[in-house]
Amino acid sequence: MLLHLSTWVEIEAYLKRSRTVVIPIGSNEQHGPTGLLGTDWLCPEIIAHEAQKGGDLLVAPTFNIGMAQHHLGFPGTIALRPSTFMAAIGDWCKSLAAAGFEKLYFLNGHGGNVATIEAAFSELYAEASYAGVKRGFACKLKNWWDLEGVTALANRQFPSGHGSHATPSEIAVTQWAYPDQIKTANYAPQIAPTGPIREAMDFRARFPDGRMGSDPALATPEKGGELVRAAAAGLIRDVAAFAAEAPVI
Repeated sequence: MLLHLSTWVEIEAYLKRSRTVVIPIGSNEQHGPTGLLGTDWLCPEIIAHEAQKGGDLLVAPTFNIGMAQHHLGFPGTIALRPSTFMAAIGDWCKSLAAAGFEKLYFLNGHGGNVATIEAAFSELYAEASYAGVKRGFACKLKNWWDLEGVTALANRQFPSGHGSHATPSEIAVTQWAYPDQIKTANYAPQIAPTGPIREAMDFRARFPDGRMGSDPALATPEKGGELVRAAAAGLIRDVAAFAAEAPVI
């Protein structure tokens, strides 16, 4: 079930059987010469939308702008400051909680988001604690590649050249979902260098084509489909476990 394609009446009915909602979250940033700029928000969205077809999940609209300042040396990247990102996450959570949702599950597609999302959760919990709120909500963050079975599958598919940015696994997921948007390039070197992540100009100098340790040419739509199916199954199980936790007091 997709929240943005539902009416308020349907959401009110859903809340009678579940207080859990899944929020895909990512970033709009460069992914090398062949990766779509939306890769980091498309991957969790693709997986969540696939999962809701086979499970009773409610999926919220995708939070598609995140922490991407180090990619601003490449055209098309859009980034939020940490404070802005945290404030926006807070407002999303408060809006959903006001409607009656108690379990907010964020499915993340960008590693650079993790620290700030967790900090936003801490701010929300602190605010509720100091206010003496009697009924709150629980937040959970999960990277899509950390869902059960996904990393093991990616390691089998890509034993070398996976890297950490513009990876063949994330490129494969978008290829499966958007086969008419598959791009190709001659990579030099075939496997990109790796190194630290700092500010935007340093990043562009270290990684001229945007890749980090990866060979996206290894991606195929077929491998992407395998990853999506594994991740969707893992998501259904993980959300169910989260929803089954002891009720929020």
